[in-house]
Amino acid sequence: MKQLDYREVEHQVTVSAPAATVYRLIAEVENWPLIFPPTVYVDHVERSGDSERIRIWATANGAAKNWTSTRVLDPAGLRIDFRQEVSTPPVAAMGGAWLIEPISEGESRVRLLHDYRAVDNDQANLSWIKEAVDHNSRSELAALKDSAEMVAGGAAALMLSFEDTVQIDGAAKDIYDFINEAQHWKERLPHVVRVSLTEDTPGLQILEMDTSTKDGSIHTTKSVRVCFPHSKIVYKQITLPALMTLHTGSWHFTDHGDGVTATSQHTVVINPANITKILGEDAGVPEAREFIRNALGTNSRATLGHAKEYAEGLR
Repeated sequence: MKQLDYREVEHQVTVSAPAATVYRLIAEVENWPLIFPPTVYVDHVERSGDSERIRIWATANGAAKNWTSTRVLDPAGLRIDFRQEVSTPPVAAMGGAWLIEPISEGESRVRLLHDYRAVDNDQANLSWIKEAVDHNSRSELAALKDSAEMVAGGAAALMLSFEDTVQIDGAAKDIYDFINEAQHWKERLPHVVRVSLTEDTPGLQILEMDTSTKDGSIHTTKSVRVCFPHSKIVYKQITLPALMTLHTGSWHFTDHGDGVTATSQHTVVINPANITKILGEDAGVPEAREFIRNALGTNSRATLGHAKEYAEGLR
């Protein structure tokens, strides 16, 4: 019998934040899309004491993947162990642990451990996994450092969350279809100049498009979208406008007796380094918040308005 080739690897980073703060950011999986660049969406399947099962949608080497993992949380020991239940090829098995070690009251060391093996013990697959683990681990630790230090330093003004809602005299399925079928947006939405949609795995989409804003500028974005018929679509931009370092969002569709409530939600982290380049020498974070709120909100409300017209036209 061919011996399985298990690989083990460790990455680490020093963070200027208390260990408890860092642990909380990792433990609360709803934070992950806001912290870790590869992570698009995470939800809980079940919880029991300090054990839980979670579903994760993320990118690896540019490809969108999803899997289910089990986690064991140890708040006292500042450790979280994880293991993929069913891995996505070329990964045959993967697990590891987060270890947070206090250095001082305001500083901690984070160690991220992985062990894995490849489908058929294939060397090309092992190389692919090694590259993905190395890239994602370095990216995740750097992002965790930034987020933890931002929380510890009180830089909350750089994060902006908001939503827009419309009431629609139609069916949730029709609204969902309009948002889901983004390949038609160039014909259906006047602010979309170009669009490309791929969906190799049902419900897991890569959406790239050029959109125009009220001032006439064109922005190119690329997003990974996770679709849950016919209730919601969540997404994360992996190609961002220069004014943002993060943009996640969702579309929610709720049936009620009088029709559908459709909501567009956005969470953004502002890139302070580019504010004056884009908005002028006198601009600061408040002006950037207002600009982003107006730009994203205008396009979202326009999309919801056209979705409303589409769904109500099918009644």
